[in-house]
Amino acid sequence: MPIDRSLLIEGGPVGVLLIHGLGGTPIEMRNVAQSLAAAGHTVLACQLAGHGGTEDDLAAATHEDWYASAEAALALLETRCTTVLVGGLSMGALLAAMLAARTGDRVAGLIMLAPTLRYDGWSIPWYRFLLPLLIHTPLGRRYRFVEAEPFGLKDERMRAVVARAMRQGAPEAGLLGTPSQALRQLWRLVAALKPRLRDIRQRTLLVHAREDDVASLSNSLYLQQHLGGMVDALILDDSYHLVTLDRQRTEVTDRVVAFTGAVSDAAQQPAPLASVGARPARSQARRIAVAEVPHVA
Repeated sequence: MPIDRSLLIEGGPVGVLLIHGLGGTPIEMRNVAQSLAAAGHTVLACQLAGHGGTEDDLAAATHEDWYASAEAALALLETRCTTVLVGGLSMGALLAAMLAARTGDRVAGLIMLAPTLRYDGWSIPWYRFLLPLLIHTPLGRRYRFVEAEPFGLKDERMRAVVARAMRQGAPEAGLLGTPSQALRQLWRLVAALKPRLRDIRQRTLLVHAREDDVASLSNSLYLQQHLGGMVDALILDDSYHLVTLDRQRTEVTDRVVAFTGAVSDAAQQPAPLASVGARPARSQARRIAVAEVPHVA
């Protein structure tokens, strides 16, 4: 039976829901959660259905099970907070986006860290394109994607710690292998999300590493082009996929905290009164603000 390692930190009326990646655990989001809590916010890093246990546990869960976990966590935050933002890492970023699309005004802002629509990073095997063709065969059903160097981390010290924990089977480190059934559920989540991207009007923060080893920068570029609201983007030049743990994790957490403050301040502003007889305003053009964070030795 998986152990629930969800992390809830009580704080002020602004809440942030954080969602880990496929096969991961809430530990991936701990740095971000602690920084948001230090800024006075209430934070919930939830654990998704099927996670926190074995590969068989993960293979038995569907993407709708994952979504139900995230929606339940959102509902829990709403009992404590008046404004809620949602965010996630990798696959968790896609679940956060689906929450924003389906729940509308219940979500004030969206944070997408290394969003993964496709496994197309430089460390992914070239034959990955064959898996969708083989997934329904006996060979495909037995396939498992095994984590390998560099484990999503450019920071060699952190990489060694994570790799050792995963190889030793430490449950808090997440799974070393991802079964093909879970990958198929990820593809189904992506297929369900893409038609809804224009429905996401919430202001969004995208954070992606230029050298992401798991999901290339094109994943965030696609989202910039298809999300329906204002998008801010932070491009990192000294990190790989696990941006919440890698060398520029401080820059990531600082930007998330600043974004949360800006969104929550805007949400608390009273709506302007429409003038009598005024013509409807044209919809405001989307603004994409891109910032690059250089590595400082």
